Amino acid sequence: MSTALDRMLGAPVPGPPEALRRGPFREGAFSSPLHSERRAARVGVWLGLAFTICFVTGLLSHLIQYPPGWFVWPASPSWLYRVTQGLHVATGLAAVPLLVVKLWTVFPALFAWPPAGSIGRVISRLSILVLVGAAAMQLVTGIINTAQWYPFGFFFPTAHYWTAWIAIGAIAVHVGAKAPEIRRGLARRGTPAAAAEEVEAEETGAVPRRAFVLATGLGVGAVTVTTVGQTFSPLGSVSLLAPRQPGVGPQALPVRQTAKAARVTDVGPEYRLVIEGPNRLELTLDDLAAFPQRTERLPIACVEGWSANATWTGVRLGDLLAEAGLARDTEVIVESLQEGGLYRRSTVAPPHARSPRTLLATGLNGAPLDPDHGYPVRLIAPNRPGVMQTKWVTLVTPA
Repeated sequence: MSTALDRMLGAPVPGPPEALRRGPFREGAFSSPLHSERRAARVGVWLGLAFTICFVTGLLSHLIQYPPGWFVWPASPSWLYRVTQGLHVATGLAAVPLLVVKLWTVFPALFAWPPAGSIGRVISRLSILVLVGAAAMQLVTGIINTAQWYPFGFFFPTAHYWTAWIAIGAIAVHVGAKAPEIRRGLARRGTPAAAAEEVEAEETGAVPRRAFVLATGLGVGAVTVTTVGQTFSPLGSVSLLAPRQPGVGPQALPVRQTAKAARVTDVGPEYRLVIEGPNRLELTLDDLAAFPQRTERLPIACVEGWSANATWTGVRLGDLLAEAGLARDTEVIVESLQEGGLYRRSTVAPPHARSPRTLLATGLNGAPLDPDHGYPVRLIAPNRPGVMQTKWVTLVTPA
């Protein structure tokens, strides 16, 4: 059966008339020696590494937000999600120039003659369309998401998650199919073929290999330096393309969703925080102020890549659960005054519910919460995505 399949895939496909071999199809249309297995293989290694990091960190973020029964995410260290999601976005942005360079090194192969020598070659070319399409969609929609601009009609997190599986699967298939070429490309350093490539570049006036590598590195470096400051605060002043800057916003903290956008703009004295349990609590802000007040230095880490440290003051969630007659590690659902939206409620798992650093906060950076940061009460727990740090909290119930 295997022999029959090989015979079928290797069956020649009739080629087009030679008269059509014009433009990019003509022999010698792409003269630069940098369109080579060597360049394609080496850029591919870096691009593959970037996509692998993005896939692993993105999968982790998805599991944290939509945890299956077997998954447990710890409450400490408090900075871990900040690092993993910052790495996810920073690596994704750095992958953009790498993908452009990779496509530049291999695009002459799209005009090989004949266009499809065999059935197997046709299938291979179609599979590359899946790979390039999935990779481009991941990077483009990811950038659009960081800008909070959604011109498409689909739900970004779901589409991004499933396209990531398509992309990583297509990469694995591509690497397997191109393994011989990749091995040859990676093995050519210091070989006569590599030296001949340098000589050819000099003779034809093509860009030298070192200049090509330097330009690629500068492109990746420029993208990283001008955006990574949204996570790595010391570079905030030079990250001119970052959509968010740590320290910029109400109470020196960026805002993802405003009170106006959430339609929570009129919180009056009738506000109550309800904790459901054997000893049901219905608390005013004065009642909350009577509980022991705690202060914690914790980051807000957004799925869009930006993060910033802040000082939060409030009541430990565990203290309120105990007062309501619940165990401190009870899994609870926290609900917002916000009437709609996918993130108006979040689940607080036992590791975070029992953490002494998890607060129902009423203060931020030494002042009462600004409405855009969740006045009158918001959840702040260590090592969680910002979308799960529910603002405008009004109800806490056992899950």
